[in-house]
Amino acid sequence: MTKAIWKACQLLVIICIILPFAICSCKDNTLEPSETDHSSLESTNDIDDILPPPPSSDIVYIPNTNLPSNLSEDDNLVPYDGDVEHIFFHEVIAYPQLAFDGDSDSQGYDDYMVTASEYLKILYSLYESNFILINMNDVWSEEIDANGRARMVKNTLMLPEGKLPIIISFDDLSFYEYMEDDGFMSKYIIGDDGDIWASGIDPDGNFVKSQDLAAITILDKFIREHPDFSLNGAKGCIAFTGYQGILGYRTQYDRNNDTADTQLFRMHEIARVQPIIEKLKETGWYFACHSYGHIDLSKSSYDTVKADADRWMDEVGSLVGETQIFLYPYGSRLDGNDVSNTGAAFRYYHQLGFRLYASVGYEPFSQIKSDISAVICDRMNVDGIAFATGGGNYTRFYNVAEIRDPLRPTR
Repeated sequence: MTKAIWKACQLLVIICIILPFAICSCKDNTLEPSETDHSSLESTNDIDDILPPPPSSDIVYIPNTNLPSNLSEDDNLVPYDGDVEHIFFHEVIAYPQLAFDGDSDSQGYDDYMVTASEYLKILYSLYESNFILINMNDVWSEEIDANGRARMVKNTLMLPEGKLPIIISFDDLSFYEYMEDDGFMSKYIIGDDGDIWASGIDPDGNFVKSQDLAAITILDKFIREHPDFSLNGAKGCIAFTGYQGILGYRTQYDRNNDTADTQLFRMHEIARVQPIIEKLKETGWYFACHSYGHIDLSKSSYDTVKADADRWMDEVGSLVGETQIFLYPYGSRLDGNDVSNTGAAFRYYHQLGFRLYASVGYEPFSQIKSDISAVICDRMNVDGIAFATGGGNYTRFYNVAEIRDPLRPTR
């Protein structure tokens, strides 16, 4: 069965199952807190036969060529062959007074997150420093060399004169369960205006929708107001795990509670998130793998890595579509060291279609591998740890004293 036929079958089945729920759902494509009880969904006895499995074949990255250009005829484009910066964030803290309340999770939020205020200030700093957002897929291409081997090559970028290219990626935009009641929004939704919004509960217990309190919507809004910050409509790269779904929707298969109700609830969540995925694609966002279970790749056996990759492909890749980007969880490299080693785990991911692999570092490092068609590179974490210890490595992006949220704990 081809991918196109499979996707068509999947969509038809989901529409048939979800239509009764969609009729009574609110237009913003979100569940109210009281609507998350699985038992409220109708059961079925042949749930295992509702969706066919996705086809087993290699991924081939297909770029979105339908994005509108934000360049005018007056822009003077010049070739650029220098370093490409790459920074990354996690989901932003909407209400820091809840995140930094001194409980057991506060230190982790302080270490690995930025607040909505800090994030927006960093975007302004990047813009004022003449950075321009680009798509990671545009930096390298796969070509056939003189010996008939597929190999990656670095492309010459054409940028507006004076601009510096930067990639921004985002890890774990799933709104994990541990983040509930800790100052984050709850999920992304489609608003009545057709744009993406974030929904959640404010500190007073009120249901809110906003475009100023979550990573995706803040960047969307910023680029609407500053279109020259993005090259050809490029947005960010979202790196998904799968163990608690994506974008606030619990799309994961629960092996420990495999009932008709839970499977029907899962399909309900899949149907709700699919329009958001498509909207993201249409507006310049693109996706990456971050492993299914956020595993430490450098310490995991080949069998563990393979099983985790297969599950990501089944439960996440089947939703977001083709990608060639793998952003390592914890920055831990496949097979322990993918710089000098191309081991079995790396080759398995390569077989699945991945070509761009990113760890974590403090400089814009990248290397085209000579023994296989792949690129390994680094990206820089932007978070509380970087604020405290990053020092001069980050001054080209922002001044910590100017962007730091006054509600962030003092170190």
